[in-house]
Amino acid sequence: QVQLVESGGGLVQAGGSLRLSCAASGRALALAAVGWFRQAPGKEREFVGGIRWSSTNTYYTDSVKGRFTISRDNTNSVLYLQLNSLQPEDTAVYYCAAAAMLGIPTTPRNYNYWGQGTQVTVSS
Repeated sequence: QVQLVESGGGLVQAGGSLRLSCAASGRALALAAVGWFRQAPGKEREFVGGIRWSSTNTYYTDSVKGRFTISRDNTNSVLYLQLNSLQPEDTAVYYCAAAAMLGIPTTPRNYNYWGQGTQVTVSS
């Protein structure tokens, strides 16, 4: 089992920044890939980026490369998503999720565990 709790969302103006946190726990975490997803109203949930808990390799979707950064605090088992240069189209509920499989899956159905999500709203 893996438990995930996100925090850090909020309202920000275009061009601003936010840092999302995902507090993770569970014995399966060491073997998991952890991904960040987002879902805007009326749209499908989409992959933002991910990292394997036991490595530093990251992978991002093209639309956020150079703007979003994933990092991890191993001591406290917290995953971060730094959001820079935010635009209104980044408005969504952001989720962290864990997958018990190899690599860094980009499809939501491959993830077994999900947090409750945190709202990010970017005003123009």
